[in-house]
Amino acid sequence: MRGVLAGFAAIWVVTLVGYLIGRFELLGPSGPTVLARLVFFVAAPALLLTTLARSSPGEVFTPALAAFVLSTVLTAGAYLAITLLAHRGRDRPDTGTLTVGTLAASYVNAGNLGIPVAAYVLGDVSFIAPVLLFQTMLAAPLGLAVLDVTTGGRRPSPRALAVLPLRSPLTLASAVGITVAATGWRPPDEVLRPFDLVASAAVPLALLALGMSLPGSRPFQAGPDGRSRYTAVVLKAVGQPLLAYLIGRHALGLDGPALLAAVVTAALPTAQNIFVFASRYDRAVTLARDTIVLTTLAAAATLVLIAAWLG
Repeated sequence: MRGVLAGFAAIWVVTLVGYLIGRFELLGPSGPTVLARLVFFVAAPALLLTTLARSSPGEVFTPALAAFVLSTVLTAGAYLAITLLAHRGRDRPDTGTLTVGTLAASYVNAGNLGIPVAAYVLGDVSFIAPVLLFQTMLAAPLGLAVLDVTTGGRRPSPRALAVLPLRSPLTLASAVGITVAATGWRPPDEVLRPFDLVASAAVPLALLALGMSLPGSRPFQAGPDGRSRYTAVVLKAVGQPLLAYLIGRHALGLDGPALLAAVVTAALPTAQNIFVFASRYDRAVTLARDTIVLTTLAAAATLVLIAAWLG
């Protein structure tokens, strides 16, 4: 327990340092964007590649992943049901707005925060790799396809949807690492050493980038998205991890580190990618941004409470 809490303390201290860097613009106005791109395109892929290449497929695709996936699907369905019932017969959101809200309530930040949490709290980055694969190869393409159809008035081609996951370096690195692990071949340390060196920067840089993205947000401001915003926040911060616990503990019989992994990954805040999706299709941009900020702040408490309860 002490080790788990110490891991979270390290995460939030480094995130606070990132916040101060962003607050005083020590790296300039474009600093957060450059740092986030460095993590996304270079450091995090190197970390996933080296970790998965040294693991076995059985250590990656676990019942904990099943609990996470089921909790994600049920949370998305709950957001849709609650929102449609709340707006029944009046001011019903368009399909694009519903899609962004559904993603905001269920699509976790497996990159910038998930990787550090897996490394420092769960003790194994391989816990987060299948979550990244599920989101980038299934959840994101499905959500983007709906947004493309409903906002662009055209259907995306099967080829465009098929290559969508290949645009993510995190997905590509995870796929390569899992492929290497499946062959049973273990690359020599001399081959992986340069990747290890770059990978060692992934966790601290991801936390700094996360902290730098927080200044300037006004997530409590009143607006037309208020009800949808808080619905998404409550489902993401409380509903999804609770579902993961109930499914993992009572349906799949998980306990110990496996149950902790399922609940912690489900409790991660909304991914910043949702803001990118919303901006790209000009749907519910404020809803996406505010949900990301509020769930990130809530995660500072919920993740520690979960670790104290299950750790």
